Amino acid sequence: MPTILVTAILALGAGFFFLSRKRKDGGGNWVRFYSKGREAGFSFKEIELLRHLATQCEFEDPCSLYTVQNQLDECIRSLVRTIRMSGETEDQGNQDFLSKLYDYRKKIEMNKPSVRNGINNSRQISEGQTLKLLVAGTGVFKSQIVKNTSQSLTISRPVNVKNTSVISWVGTKISVYFQRNDDAGYVFDTVVQDEVFSKGISSLKIAHNESLFRTQKRKSIRIKMNKAAFLYLIPEDEPSHRLEMDPGLKCFLEDLSDTGCAVTIGGKANSGLRIKVQFALNNTPICMSGTVRSVSFRDETNRSILRMESDILSIETRNHILGEVFGMSPEDSEDDLPFRVLDDEAINTGTNEAAPENSMPVKDPEFMETDIRDDGDV
Repeated sequence: MPTILVTAILALGAGFFFLSRKRKDGGGNWVRFYSKGREAGFSFKEIELLRHLATQCEFEDPCSLYTVQNQLDECIRSLVRTIRMSGETEDQGNQDFLSKLYDYRKKIEMNKPSVRNGINNSRQISEGQTLKLLVAGTGVFKSQIVKNTSQSLTISRPVNVKNTSVISWVGTKISVYFQRNDDAGYVFDTVVQDEVFSKGISSLKIAHNESLFRTQKRKSIRIKMNKAAFLYLIPEDEPSHRLEMDPGLKCFLEDLSDTGCAVTIGGKANSGLRIKVQFALNNTPICMSGTVRSVSFRDETNRSILRMESDILSIETRNHILGEVFGMSPEDSEDDLPFRVLDDEAINTGTNEAAPENSMPVKDPEFMETDIRDDGDV
């Protein structure tokens, strides 16, 4: 019994000494680092790679990369730079690990209160917000928030280019839809209280609604773009992701995410088209194919914004896009494509007339108004 007791005391003493040394050397932090890595869903091998990145970035608290966005961003940039310098950009293991880091980065972004919680009532809608109004039996109208007070909402007089008849708005029941930036779509029902002039604009005063229905919660992070691109219709007998070597329809890439994009074209188009958009990110040609989910046509400029939901992307293409979205990509002086499109060759947004070759070829030339709830998450 005494021998066992002495052995136990010695073992406890050795354990205490070892743990105290680990704490002095920062080892205790690494135990917590591995524990948090497992909680975050990383494998042992991936956590070991993260440990090397945290060490390389000289973090005072390595565990911070799991919770602090800037620390995680620094690790990802370090990894992207290392992969690029090593010339192993096509290594599947590197791409898989980078993809998992982007998924985790995306999760942190989507869990931010501003994205997760949204707004609860119409008093929280920002002035200038674009609206779509559905009037039963009449059609879909466009409007904008002019003023938002605690008593009511004031919106610009709704317009519909297809319906120019005079409408008596007072007492009319309407359904209001809007897409809030970096959030989701919202719908609420209300009634028109009065026709007024506000800020020199012919307007309507509508009642507030204390309950908004939140739709199409965003599943991806979108970044604003202003990049010349080419658009192609996808033939049924060709692979949708095939990289085109010849220029297509000139367009402008307006925004981008890993689930889709928006482009501006000259002329009109219909939703439901199968298209692909080709552009360059950091000297890498990107081909994104998918389906047009909604179209917004502006009569005054004869241009349409097409919002495309992307097909499933390859891991490497998705990593390139997310690198751009989160600002992880290295800065290069110029994007090079296997073909070129100069700014003055692209759509001239300052003119009202679109060149014939910039018009979108469609089976039905008549523009079809999309449903007010058809703004897809792209």
